[in-house]
Amino acid sequence: MPLPQPCLLCGARDGIRRDGRWHCAVCDWRVGDAPDPDLPPPRIDVVYYLRWRERIKIGTSRQPRQRLTAILHEELLAFERGDRTLEQQRHREFADLREGGEWFRADARLTAHIAGLSGGIRPWDAYARWVADAYRG
Repeated sequence: MPLPQPCLLCGARDGIRRDGRWHCAVCDWRVGDAPDPDLPPPRIDVVYYLRWRERIKIGTSRQPRQRLTAILHEELLAFERGDRTLEQQRHREFADLREGGEWFRADARLTAHIAGLSGGIRPWDAYARWVADAYRG
């Protein structure tokens, strides 16, 4: 169902009614609530998986929108909540597939790992949910 107004956090327009209130269908933010403007936005570190042809980049960022605009890629495959420690763990886990820097060969083992991360949720929708959860505290 369409929301009465776009979601303040993620801009989505689809909503659900629960407990007599509208909630964003993407991030679950309650319509009418507003983040405290005096507080800094929450820090959400992510490990991202980008595809460029037959290669996959495993990187990390706390500002994924800015970071991903700076990297040539064809598709954002997934986000995984985590920081540089998790990124380094993934680099070690898939070290045999490394093709240089943070780029890895897109073999079945790596693509299965990535597929298991999403749970059917689009990467930006998952990120929006994490941001909303962090605001709710």
